[in-house]
Amino acid sequence: MMEKKISAHTWKLMQVHLGYNDEEMALFQNNPKTEGIISKLPELMKMKFVFEVVQSHGCGCRHKKGDRIYFDGSGQLIPELSPKRICAFSISAASQLIFTAQELIYAGVNPNDMRLNRVGCYDVGVHCGGWGNIVLEFWAEG
Repeated sequence: MMEKKISAHTWKLMQVHLGYNDEEMALFQNNPKTEGIISKLPELMKMKFVFEVVQSHGCGCRHKKGDRIYFDGSGQLIPELSPKRICAFSISAASQLIFTAQELIYAGVNPNDMRLNRVGCYDVGVHCGGWGNIVLEFWAEG
């Protein structure tokens, strides 16, 4: 029989954190992917995901080159490190790379090895009938 890697204490902490009842927790624990993900959480929680504006033109939120938006390893915005105003359209684009970075970490791959590490807000810019556009470059710290 294979030994469990996750302690009962950790499972209980997860149940409390996620607000699961016992039935939901049983479903969560019995998912074959869950244990592998939970085993990577300590590594993930040490990380910061950084998105730097590398290009900006006509941005209504006034993001400029060099601005950085920070998220923790679980994908939560770190407001004290980020600009006071953040465009919702850039956040939706950034969320795709946060998900990808987390998946790489779960697979044991350094998220900084991601090849396609740039995204942009979905406004197409004034030359294509929109207003403005920014491009964000991703990397992980920690």
